[in-house]
Amino acid sequence: MPQKKDLGVPLQISLFGSIKVATQSDTSIDISNQRARIILAMLSINPGQSLSRDLVSKLIWESRFKPQARASLRQCLHDLKRELQRSGLDILEVSNTQLAVNPDLIDTDLHVLETALSESDDERATQLLLELAGKPLLANIDLGDALDKWLTTQRGQVENRLRMSAQRLLSTLRAGGLNERHDALEQAWQGWSGVSRLRQRSGLAILPFKQIDELGGDLLLADAVVEELSSRLGGLNGLAVVGQTSVAALASSALTLPEMAEKLGVTHFIEGAIHRSAGSVKLTMRLIEGASDKQIWSDQINEPEAYFFDQRKLIGENAIAGLSQAMGLKQNSRPVRTMTSSREAYALYLQGRTLTQRIALEGALPKAVELLERALKIDPDFAECWTALAEAHIHVAVYTPCLERVALSEKAAACARRALDLDPNQGYAYAILSIHEWTCFNPAGALEYALEAYRLEPNNADVTLRLGSSLLYLGRTREALPYVEAAIEQDPAYGRNYVMLCVAHLNLGNLEAAVRAGQSMVDLGIPGVYLGVAQAAAGDHETAVETYYETRRYVGTIIMSPPGAADISDEARDFYLKTAAEGICGGDEEARQTYCNLIEMLHQTLLDPYDQTVAWPAVWMGHSELAMKVYREQIHPANMPGLMSLWTEIDPICRTLQHPDFMAFAEDIGMVEAWEKYGWPDLIPSDPR
Repeated sequence: MPQKKDLGVPLQISLFGSIKVATQSDTSIDISNQRARIILAMLSINPGQSLSRDLVSKLIWESRFKPQARASLRQCLHDLKRELQRSGLDILEVSNTQLAVNPDLIDTDLHVLETALSESDDERATQLLLELAGKPLLANIDLGDALDKWLTTQRGQVENRLRMSAQRLLSTLRAGGLNERHDALEQAWQGWSGVSRLRQRSGLAILPFKQIDELGGDLLLADAVVEELSSRLGGLNGLAVVGQTSVAALASSALTLPEMAEKLGVTHFIEGAIHRSAGSVKLTMRLIEGASDKQIWSDQINEPEAYFFDQRKLIGENAIAGLSQAMGLKQNSRPVRTMTSSREAYALYLQGRTLTQRIALEGALPKAVELLERALKIDPDFAECWTALAEAHIHVAVYTPCLERVALSEKAAACARRALDLDPNQGYAYAILSIHEWTCFNPAGALEYALEAYRLEPNNADVTLRLGSSLLYLGRTREALPYVEAAIEQDPAYGRNYVMLCVAHLNLGNLEAAVRAGQSMVDLGIPGVYLGVAQAAAGDHETAVETYYETRRYVGTIIMSPPGAADISDEARDFYLKTAAEGICGGDEEARQTYCNLIEMLHQTLLDPYDQTVAWPAVWMGHSELAMKVYREQIHPANMPGLMSLWTEIDPICRTLQHPDFMAFAEDIGMVEAWEKYGWPDLIPSDPR
């Protein structure tokens, strides 16, 4: 909670990020009843304004009948009053129909920020916005759709109030010639509101374009048009373009467009076709309203093929202007993309990018690298192809059983640096550098690159998730969660994103939400290891063991054998996964120790002793010595995600964090340096040394 001036009120409430309550003397009040804590925060958004009992009970106990919900509310208010009275506080104003808090007896970080803006205290406002960066109003709450919709409305209203106040103050500073202070406040405002804005924009999905090619060959103009539209429209203020991974996942389904709009969270679709003949290329596009399936705009371009490669004018300015006007958006300037004028290089680039995403297809990733390298031989100044090649090297390191994972990370970093030399606006290239810095034991540098990537490409789900995951690895889960949620909004049908969401909720103790996120991950085709861990943490060990054991059907596809490991029989595979499931998820100490012994043996015998098949279970089972040994000696792109699971207070996972050698370990791998520079983790709020 940001520091406050002495306002003479007995209760201080943090509404941004996770809810915190403290006395005027900064003594924390731990309100153990989660729903009571949420109700107090809801009433504190606009203190003095009452909420009806019926509304609050419906929002907090959505699934219960009205009499049950009202009875639960009575008990919850009783608990809240009792916990506040222990600190001598009596701030609730309760009647038979209404609930409120006494505005004279509380203060909130929201009120402090609004006061600073309204009183033209720009330096104070700048400081507060920097402290609150990435923290939305009432984060980490998941009690159902009704409360979620109410919170979305409240967040929108609060941000609109703050935006108007910030704009007035910025205008005053500019008029007074205080340009340095103006720029500082503007940057701080953009830093705080960046994640929040993602939740309030129009949503657009670009469906795969059809291609009719009378000439044949591999000139993938339809894919090129979709990519160009995604890039150009992704830079418009007020518009969120859904990632193509999620669009592709639903486009082949039998869903209607309104059903797809609901699942993807979008308001509009673009669909079209491209017809290539000997004389020309004809491109048709139309904009469709998602809820009604009605066409609201269309355009047609019929030009010689050379037009589409003239300075990368695949999509003309008139088309972008027409789309913007139809959706009520204002066009904004955007740096020109550094692409290629070579048709052959561009076709190879598109094929390579497509194969990079097909991680489960045997041989796809090495072939992707080959195609992208061929493209760069034709045009070595093709910046986006260098970024794509960097991504392909990382995917090979993560998704294939290779032994040179750190070397591949170094190759990826070299490609990313080359891309940035050619085009400093390649935000995703910075995200690749962020991954590599972890392999160099430089988490501070990793977070710095992730922040720069997000500054350049806040609408790229991969970039947003990279920032969220960097914060997760560092134990700053409360700050990470809004970015993970934003990545899901940008790419809502990509199972990988729900892995991060599951872990974030697990770290925060939101076990029901963690299980829901884990189930979403499984529903989207990701092996359920994290779901099993979440179910075990929630106490459902029998289901957890079954869930983890079911991942055996992914072995050989998404789940790769460790590099150099010999093929094993189905019986041996099943025995191993049964032992793993019982050791990680069964809640039995003997089974845990059996599996600890097994992964110790694997660590000694595998060609890659740092493989994720050793690293991740060591963290989940709280095998402290082995977990710290592995990550002290080598962090690579495949085992790196195991770091995000360190940060939970759930036994046995928490045993590594509680180990007396943990701080020395954290210093050895560079975490302490990152904490000293950017802030300490949730579970270690200050330097304990």
